[in-house]
Amino acid sequence: MKWNNALQDYRFYLKIEQGLAENSINSYTRDVKKLIQFLEENSNIVTPISITHDEIQEFIYAASKTINPRSQSRLISGLRNFFDYLVFEDYRKNNPTDLIESPKIGRKLPDTLSIEEIDLLINSIDLSEPQGERNRTILETLYSCGLRVSELINLKISDLFFDEGFIRVLGKGNKERFVPINTQTQKYILFYINSIRVHIDIQKKYEDIIFLNRRGKILTRVMIFTIIKNLAIKAGIKKKISPHTFRHSFATHLLERGADLRAIQQMLGHESITTTEIYMHLDKSFLKEVLQTFHPRK
Repeated sequence: MKWNNALQDYRFYLKIEQGLAENSINSYTRDVKKLIQFLEENSNIVTPISITHDEIQEFIYAASKTINPRSQSRLISGLRNFFDYLVFEDYRKNNPTDLIESPKIGRKLPDTLSIEEIDLLINSIDLSEPQGERNRTILETLYSCGLRVSELINLKISDLFFDEGFIRVLGKGNKERFVPINTQTQKYILFYINSIRVHIDIQKKYEDIIFLNRRGKILTRVMIFTIIKNLAIKAGIKKKISPHTFRHSFATHLLERGADLRAIQQMLGHESITTTEIYMHLDKSFLKEVLQTFHPRK
């Protein structure tokens, strides 16, 4: 089996069997491509079936000179998934990465914005500009619903169930969930659709997509990043923020106000509660308050 063939089969498996989106597939396969490049540069002709622990360890060691421990850990995880697939398909009898230890890293805590900083960002939008109303609605939707950027740009008019107070979101692995949406954000979305979007020359295939660029096509992830980056500069916010910062802030602010962690898990679309638990670090005073309020021996 050649590397390119194995990689192609792996991509097919991730798409069909695992139901992953293209961005996730590219992320999983990027690590394998780095290994292939390393082998080619060192004239190593091993195959996906014959490669050993020692040869992968050599690659990891070389990579560790140019990447930080967190990136190194992700690299090992990506390779482990690939070889797990080969074992699963009976191409190999063992996974050569099993004995490779990932570097110990501290748990990365998410960046968040305060409510005041979110207001500052939104108030920095020039509503007199053609895309001003759209950009305000984008930020309001990101924050009030805790969406991933990919979920936001693919949000459809047919996903709006405002009478029930929900929107339908297609998350990772094409998993569908319904997220509550407040009335204020509903008003922003309806105003954008009925007063701004209606004047755009919408291209075919995008008639149902809510947020469009000036050419009537779907917005890209990069465009959302750029909008937020430029607003942060304008607002004088020094933090390194991204669309995901609004998702982190959404979860953090709900938790600080007493929301149930499992309810937040469902709204975020986290498969595991442990992923949601990362927000527990953010306000130790909140935890103390919970204890004093609810414990029978307070």
